[in-house]
Amino acid sequence: MDKLSSLTLLLTILTQLIFSPQIQPATAQTWLPVRGGKNYGISGIALLQQQENTSTFLVVHDNKKSGEPRLAYIITDGKSQPLYFPLNWQNNLELPQDLEAITALPNTDTFLAATSFGKIYHLRVDLTNNQVSVLEVFDLPSLPERVNIEGFVVQEINDKLLAIWGHRGENSSPGVLYWGLLNLADYTINFQDSAPINAPFSLENVRHISDLKLDSAGILYLTAATDNGDDGTFDSLAYIGGVFDIQAEEITWRENKLLFPISRFPYHKIEALEIVPGELGGIIFATDDENMGSSIYSDW
Repeated sequence: MDKLSSLTLLLTILTQLIFSPQIQPATAQTWLPVRGGKNYGISGIALLQQQENTSTFLVVHDNKKSGEPRLAYIITDGKSQPLYFPLNWQNNLELPQDLEAITALPNTDTFLAATSFGKIYHLRVDLTNNQVSVLEVFDLPSLPERVNIEGFVVQEINDKLLAIWGHRGENSSPGVLYWGLLNLADYTINFQDSAPINAPFSLENVRHISDLKLDSAGILYLTAATDNGDDGTFDSLAYIGGVFDIQAEEITWRENKLLFPISRFPYHKIEALEIVPGELGGIIFATDDENMGSSIYSDW
């Protein structure tokens, strides 16, 4: 990386740290329970609707058996306990297995949800009858064997749809970021490159990527978490991985060489985050705390 690119990356990240109060270290955290029990852990979250006093989020569960919930929506209102509403999967389709991430598709009212093995579901949600419709199903490209996808996001950068997905990694085996350009006309992703990433975490049983989201400036936010079994204990943190850019058809990844936690979350296993824009927004985190169910945290 040349000196100018390094300076640009540093200034971009510093600007985020100075002007984004949502990424200051979390203290006196107030976690709000969503649902109890192993089947209700949240493995992905995406903003569905935003109003003056409430926000509605679409959430996915990483369940695998028939009769277990896959999708739901929650309504948040300040520091009150969120309301939870299960969604019905389209009747004529097989239930997805192990949903691990969900992202809003820019400039549409639809979403893309990803399984751990790289199958993508293009979804539309109807809240009037709590129904999920599947528009298309396709696969992520160029995945190696034994991949375990934990994060998937699509963001519009310079009029292109940039898709990023992350293999979680574990301990000395790093997480891996993959990226390419999404073509909705034929539901293909033109894979371009990948890069390893190690979370700034010194504990054991660390998953370097437990979720990721990309803002419209190209800054990549990630979470990492420890997993010590169904009863914990758990720890999590959030960090900025670097910056993506697109010029013409070429994607550029500028890694943050000095990774550090921007927030720490003891006693919870964060598997989902979402960026909520605007004056009343910030970053919301959601957990899959296994036998202890799910909770959310935000600092607005």
